[in-house]
Amino acid sequence: MADPSTYNYPSPLAGYENAPPLPVTFNPDGKSFQNERTGKLSAAYERFPEPIENGQTSGGFDAHVYFYRNNPEQVQFAKELWERIRREFPELRIYKIFDEPVGPHTLAMFEVDILTPVHFGAFVPWLVINRGPLSVLLHPNTDDTLRDHTQRATWLGKEVPIDIGLLRKLLGKAK
Repeated sequence: MADPSTYNYPSPLAGYENAPPLPVTFNPDGKSFQNERTGKLSAAYERFPEPIENGQTSGGFDAHVYFYRNNPEQVQFAKELWERIRREFPELRIYKIFDEPVGPHTLAMFEVDILTPVHFGAFVPWLVINRGPLSVLLHPNTDDTLRDHTQRATWLGKEVPIDIGLLRKLLGKAK
């Protein structure tokens, strides 16, 4: 995993510096706050936030679904999951099943490109429930592929090693 201290992080409140204070009134549950409705949804419902890609080229996010090729139950489950995703989410870009490690991915896998925030909102919760024993690397696509696969990565299930050295080599970066 990339060292988070090597990156800069803009303030999450950028653009809200002069906003009025938030209300401190609780909802009836006594734990959550009442938030004033603005009548306007966040732009993140329509577009991924910068610097995530918003085009149809590679999609805003990739989901890499891993399985152990020497485990017949996982192989079968992965094939069934892949077919179910193709049937239930045909609007997503779904790649072939790679029975061997490919690129920086150290296990067999298949990839699903998530193209829009709406796709993300539908597919990721579905995948959380239906991934079974398989691990999934979920990462954004920005102009920093190394960071996307490390510091910005999210895992569903057990984390799987990624060959960062090979990824750096493929990207033409030193160490």
